[in-house]
Amino acid sequence: MVKIYSNASFKKLSDNFSSGNRDGIDQSIKTSATKLATKPPTKPAVTLSIAFYNNLYLLELQLVSLLRQSLGRTKDTQGCFFEVLICDDGSRPEVVAEVHRWMDQSSLPIKHLWHEDKGFRKNRLLNWGIYHSTSEYIVFIDQDCLLHPEFLREHYLGQKAGAILCGRRMELTPFVSKLLNLKRVANGFIERNLWWIIPLSLPVKDANGGKGVYLTNPWMRKMANRKPRDIVGCNFSVHRSDLLAVNGFDWRYEAPGTGEDSDIDYRLTLQGLTKIPFVGKAVQYHVYHKLSSRPSVNDEIFKQVKAEGKAWTRFGLNEQLAEAGMTVSQLKI
Repeated sequence: MVKIYSNASFKKLSDNFSSGNRDGIDQSIKTSATKLATKPPTKPAVTLSIAFYNNLYLLELQLVSLLRQSLGRTKDTQGCFFEVLICDDGSRPEVVAEVHRWMDQSSLPIKHLWHEDKGFRKNRLLNWGIYHSTSEYIVFIDQDCLLHPEFLREHYLGQKAGAILCGRRMELTPFVSKLLNLKRVANGFIERNLWWIIPLSLPVKDANGGKGVYLTNPWMRKMANRKPRDIVGCNFSVHRSDLLAVNGFDWRYEAPGTGEDSDIDYRLTLQGLTKIPFVGKAVQYHVYHKLSSRPSVNDEIFKQVKAEGKAWTRFGLNEQLAEAGMTVSQLKI
C-alpha cells in the first residue's frame, strides 16, 4: 500500500532552502516566487509527477529548478500554480526523512507517495500519482532532469484535448554535470552557458544538444517539430482523464524502459490520442549518470500487449485500487 505525506501549501517561498548550502539561492527567484504565492487559487493548473528513487542530490537540484518556473508569473498564466507529486519507488528511510524535511520547508504544494522497495515498480507509483492528482493535466518527468524556466508554462499552454505533448531532453556531459550545484542551477547556469555546453557535447552520441535550446520564434518551432515524436517517460504530458480511460500504466513492467513510455504511448494511441512533437518548447536537461540495464522481459510483455491490441490494460490503476481494498467508485474523476 502506498504511504502519503503532504506538506502545508503556500508558505512564503523565501523560506525555501533557507538552511545549510541552500543560502546561495538567487534572491530574485525568492522575491518573484513570494509574489506568486500571495493569493493562491484553490486548484492547481498542472500536476508535476516526478519518478524518484533514493537520489537526494538530483532531487534537490530539481526542486531548485522548480522554483524558477514561470508558470503563474506571466500574463498568459496569471493566477496559475502547480502541484508536485514525488512518486518514490521505495527509497531508504533516511532518504524519506530528508525529503519530508525539504517538503516542510517548501511553499510548493508537494505530496510524497512511497511504497516498500520490492524492486523496480515505477509504474505502480505513477498510477498512484494519477489517482492522487488534483489537476486535470499531468506532466511526467524523472528525478534526473532539470527543467528550463518555461517548462511547465509550455506544457500548460500547449495542452490540447485528445493529445499528448511529446518533449525531449538534452544530455549533459559528465563534466558539465559535475559543475552543477544549487546556486548554479538557481542562477540559470545551464541556460546561460549553452554557447559552450552544446559544442562540448557534440562528440557524445545522442547528446541532443540542440534540444536544449528554448525556441521562441514560431518558424523555428515549426521546423524543430516537423518530425513525429513518440513518448519518452521523462518529458510528456496528457490529460488525466485520458490516462484513466486506458487504466493508467501497466504495472507488469518491473524493469526500466518500455513500460513507462512505449507501452503507454501505444495504448493511448489506440485510444485515439494524437502525439504532438514538443521540441524546443518544454526544454529539460538530463544530468549524466550510468544507464541502468534494460532486461528483455519488458520486450516480451510489450509483444503481448501489441498482440492483444487493446487500449485498456487489465494490470493498471483499477487493479491497484482493488488490491488496496478500494472500489472503482472511489476513483477520483
